[in-house]
Amino acid sequence: MHFSDLALSRRLERAEGRACARLAEARRRLFPGSGAEWTECAGAYAVFDGIESPVTQTFGLAIFEELRPASLDVMERFFLDRRAPVLHEVSPFAGVAAHEMLCTRKYRPIEISNVLYRSVERPTTEEQNAGCVRVIAPEEAQLWSDISASGWSHEHSELRDFFRDFGAISAAREESLCFLAEHDGKPGAAGVLCIHDGVALFGGSATVPELRRRGLQAALLQKRMCYAFDHGCDLAMMVAQPGSDSQRNAERKGFRIAYTRTKWRLGC
Repeated sequence: MHFSDLALSRRLERAEGRACARLAEARRRLFPGSGAEWTECAGAYAVFDGIESPVTQTFGLAIFEELRPASLDVMERFFLDRRAPVLHEVSPFAGVAAHEMLCTRKYRPIEISNVLYRSVERPTTEEQNAGCVRVIAPEEAQLWSDISASGWSHEHSELRDFFRDFGAISAAREESLCFLAEHDGKPGAAGVLCIHDGVALFGGSATVPELRRRGLQAALLQKRMCYAFDHGCDLAMMVAQPGSDSQRNAERKGFRIAYTRTKWRLGC
């Protein structure tokens, strides 16, 4: 049994940080002029994936090493030199001293998220036979990106190009798999699975509007869980907004809250 403690937080935060670092690497390969890159400082990953990217921030602040002003100086400069906002997504296991330092340096909280986890267990025969879901072939990357963009941008059509590019980068990322779910032979939902050190990070799931409420998200989760088990993972994780549909769906599937994180922004 896995307990919610510092050791668990380190594994989960590193898995997400690694996935986001790989995303920046993929963006740099596809768009060399983007300036996307990442670095490690005081045990935390600082990732720059573009000024507007939700991935541009640090991961694992103060849970691998004690946070010191000099280290924070380095991380702040990494973002400021790229004209990006300085953002840190901070686990509560970072401790009071780290949070106090952020307050002293004029950071403000701007977002809260729940990190959820569960053990990866041997799948049932029914879960193994979720035939409507598959890992995409390389030539299906554009199709996967289009489905993902359609699902994510349904209520914000002005962001469709952003999500299409983000999907293409996700499909090119190392250490991750893109899954496609179909309904009556029609592609309708897309999801991502990133694996690091036995942790399976479930993310990037979206369903096109016309095929929602047909069980595609549940099928995506089942198939990805099977893949995680087959590839030696013992932990699964997701991140959701508190009280959201995503959190409720995860809890229905056996996930529970490990801890609640706070995102801090400098000088906002």
